[in-house]
Parts: sequence; structure tokens; C-alpha cells
Amino acid sequence: MPVAKTSAAKSPTGKTKSQPKPVVKASRPAKPKASKTKAAKGGYDPVAPERVKDILNRLDQRYPNVRCALHHNNAWELLIATILSAQCTDVMVNKVTPGLFQKYPMPQAMAAASQEELEPILRPTGFYRNKAKSVVGASKAIVENFGGQVPDEMDKLLTLPGVARKTANVVLGSWFGQAVGVVVDTHVHRISRRLELTKADDPKTIEQDLMKVIPQPKWIDFSHQIIHHGRALCIARRPKCAECPLENICHAADKTWSTVEIHKAAQP
Repeated sequence: MPVAKTSAAKSPTGKTKSQPKPVVKASRPAKPKASKTKAAKGGYDPVAPERVKDILNRLDQRYPNVRCALHHNNAWELLIATILSAQCTDVMVNKVTPGLFQKYPMPQAMAAASQEELEPILRPTGFYRNKAKSVVGASKAIVENFGGQVPDEMDKLLTLPGVARKTANVVLGSWFGQAVGVVVDTHVHRISRRLELTKADDPKTIEQDLMKVIPQPKWIDFSHQIIHHGRALCIARRPKCAECPLENICHAADKTWSTVEIHKAAQP
């Protein structure tokens, strides 16, 4: 069977021209999928380790060697003072406790007192009826269940009347030196939200959020420093932003002066 011949094109000179090679278009690389990380959405992550470290370093410089502001000589006095500090300033508690501890120097003495006896002494701290009930109940529980000694374990502290995680964290951190959690008082609640370290409004959730981003060795100092910061500069109304060491890394919506972008979601 004859095979059909293909003829090559010839140039005017008679030479055969080679057929041009087909052009192959390079395929475009697939577009990378958009990252779902906070950094990809705007390059800003408020809980990035570098930012948190910067916050902690600045707090260390401004408030070195901070201590609990409540005056106390032992774990029991600190426990009672912390119970009294609810909805009350530490300054007022420190005015009340010297006379209180002079009259009731040990848990046994307070456990034997009546609620009515304590109410006039505790009146300046506010909510004095509930507080009188709590300190008597806590003293009785310490005497009856723990041999007159304040327990140094979270679970045991939480069995005492009037004691929640905040009070337990204060006692464990400030007296026993145990970083079991983060104290979340009104200052820590407010400033942690301003600094965008949490979006939560519930103290328990705020504590869990802070425990995730603050290194554990800094839990105790962080609480003390933020409390001092809240009294000195980052006050609830009209914070003194122009004097704040954190100003240029703080984007709080209620800043009174700012050199950086304001974030509407950074609400106290």
C-alpha cells in the first residue's frame, strides 16, 4: 500500500524550511489559599508572643518588685483582707483590718464571734453583713477542717465560705508563692480587655485567656503590676494615656491620647 508523502515547504532559495515549534504557554502557579490566621487578615495579632513579651517587659520596668497592696502578716490575715476587698478599695480595707485583727488575732477568735459583733467593724468596707457572715464562716471552716491553718491548695481554699478563685489566687500567689492562676480583679478585668489580651467579660474566662498567653512564671507579678497600673495610670475614667509606658502598643477604644490606630473592639 503506497504511503502518502508529506511535502516540506520550500523557501524561494529552494531550501526546505523547518516547521516552527509549537509555543507552550507556561501554566500559572496556583494561588495560595488565604491564610486564616489573624496575622494574614491584617498583620496584627494582639496576643502574639512578641507583643505579650513587650507588655511584660514594660510593666517590669515601670513596676518592679510589686507586692500585694493589702496589709497582712500571715495567710489568714491575707485571706480575710481579700474577702473584705470585694467591692471596696484596698486603702479602706487597710484602715479596717488593724482594729479587726487586734480584736480577733487568730481564726479561733473570729470563729467564736457572732456575725452581729463583726458588722459594725466591717461596715466601712460595704456589703458588711455578707462579709461578716463570710469571715466568720471561713474562720470556722479553717478551725474545724484544717486545724486552724489556711490551706495551700486551690480545691481546699474554694471550700471556704466567701472564697472564690480570685481570693484563692491572691492567697496562693502572694503568701504561698504558687502560680496556680491569675488574679482577675476589676483592674485586671478592665485593662486586659483594653490591651486586647481577652475579649471575654466573665472573670473565669478572662483568667483562662490570660493563662494561655502569659507565661506561668509571670502570673503572680502580672496581676500585681496590672493592679498597680490601674490605680496609677490606666484608671477607669479618663486614663492617663500620655504618661503610660504601654501607650504605643495599646489600641484601646477609650484612650484619651494616642499615637497609634484605635481599635473599636478594644473595649474595657
